[in-house]
Amino acid sequence: MQKPIDLKKIEENVQGILEAIGEDVQREGLQETPRRIALMYQEIFSGLNQDPKDYLEIFYEADHDELVIVKDIPLYSMCEHHFLPFIGKAHIAYIPKEGRVTGLSKLAKVVEVIASRPQLQERITKEVADTIMEVLHPYGVGVIIEAEHMCISMRGIKQPGTKTVTSAMRGIFRKDAASRSELLSLIYNK
Repeated sequence: MQKPIDLKKIEENVQGILEAIGEDVQREGLQETPRRIALMYQEIFSGLNQDPKDYLEIFYEADHDELVIVKDIPLYSMCEHHFLPFIGKAHIAYIPKEGRVTGLSKLAKVVEVIASRPQLQERITKEVADTIMEVLHPYGVGVIIEAEHMCISMRGIKQPGTKTVTSAMRGIFRKDAASRSELLSLIYNK
């Protein structure tokens, strides 16, 4: 695990950034900004000190080996390249093996923990799939993430509304086209 977040150091550095862009850090609207940003970073990067595997509690449901999908899980993360947010949704599917299932909210928690770090969308997608495979040992896992990146929307090419879609398929979803097709149709057909 990472070392604890140093709130004082964040405050000092934010103050330095404000000064570097020519702002008056004593201006009424900015006086508390370094502290607010430090507390915000502590919250949004809380995944640095958590292991997503800790949230995947296994239950045994005899004879359940059919597709389980949790769609439209809200996702918020911070791009590690520009430190701007990206916002979207994740879809997770798995086919339980030997009755090993987990609580549906646990899948959303895995997404939250992994996304609560400086990240890349591609890495979140892979880490969520790999975490579920490692803990539940299902026949297969499919993870699809759709997100809008503020580093595309508000800087650089400035294309708001542009979505990035990433997927990670493991097990049967990677090997079997029919299973993958069923998964995709259930996610995208309303």
